[in-house]
Amino acid sequence: MTPKLKHAEYVREYTIHISFADGVEGDIDLTDELWGEVFEPLKNPEVFKAFRLDEELNTITWPTGADLAPEFLYERAAAQSTAIR
Repeated sequence: MTPKLKHAEYVREYTIHISFADGVEGDIDLTDELWGEVFEPLKNPEVFKAFRLDEELNTITWPTGADLAPEFLYERAAAQSTAIR
């Protein structure tokens, strides 16, 4: 089970800093994930910045209907946490 996403904050360009309840956190660069019909509008930086933390879905979502699997975000953050240690 993926831990609870507790915070998400815009950093720069297409990067978001996320942190989970178990202490895993990292800056996730989503540049390479912005392809396909639902993610195409997020290439506009103002649209990208409009994400929010959806506590019910345990992930970040955008007004366009785009979202990312919380497991994907956790794996990316955990990889950074492991690399830092």
